[in-house]
Amino acid sequence: MQALIVEARRRYHAELLANGVLTIDEKGVPSNADRSSSLSISIAQGIARRLMAKEQVKAVGQTAGAKFEQLNMEFIEATFPHLQHLRPGKWHIAKLGNRNSMKTSSFVQYEHLDYLSQLTKDDPRLAASMGNDYMVAPDVVVYRESESDEAINSPQLIVDRSVCNLSFIRQECNSLPILHASISAKWTMRSDRAQNSRTEALGLIRNRKGHLPHIVVVTGEPMPARIASLALGTGDIDCVYHFALHELVESVRDTGAEDSIEMLNILISGKRLKDISDLPLDLAV
Repeated sequence: MQALIVEARRRYHAELLANGVLTIDEKGVPSNADRSSSLSISIAQGIARRLMAKEQVKAVGQTAGAKFEQLNMEFIEATFPHLQHLRPGKWHIAKLGNRNSMKTSSFVQYEHLDYLSQLTKDDPRLAASMGNDYMVAPDVVVYRESESDEAINSPQLIVDRSVCNLSFIRQECNSLPILHASISAKWTMRSDRAQNSRTEALGLIRNRKGHLPHIVVVTGEPMPARIASLALGTGDIDCVYHFALHELVESVRDTGAEDSIEMLNILISGKRLKDISDLPLDLAV
């Protein structure tokens, strides 16, 4: 019998292939490789070969990014809810976007951002002073519902109306969902685009009222140096997760590129880079 996360990881990779996110073109260049870098192409080819990618038309531009977000959401949906014994609660996983009425201010820690947004719309001078750094739009979120007094008091009488009247987890005090995790999806890390994830993280850190949610990034970038540009350091992003870390490690070793091998070892031993399979369990912490 195969472990649930092993099977979910296999399906995740199969869907990346089937949806044209991970592909190989007619010149043998994988869709996550930088065409201007022979090392990037070599590492990406190693990953693609291990995942049995085939030559096909790739998803272009924003489509690849949107599909990567969707498949990351589906991977979390297939795994995290099975960890109720570790992290009980009424959990939901959602992909935020223009078609989704839910936004960061929908969660109790950030509900005040709606008020700030309205103030800046009505006052151009205030908008010029404050900017819009407080507005954060994660790709995928994990959140939980608050709990009824009946649920809280199920093992024994724990709360009554004389105490705990400001707690987020108590439905009597708070009807809004509680943001548990913000997941940013970056299929590749070209130039400085990936640094948007760091900006989003800082926005979540600075503008919260209450506890900080998990803040993570999932990527398909093959170059260790580019992953390091986001993963190294602490204080904003919890961790970067690679869509195929096991395959990445083997592919980097095959190239014999000592700098890349060393950087990858630093990221992994320093707990700054993990495999996508680690994410569900880390969300249960």
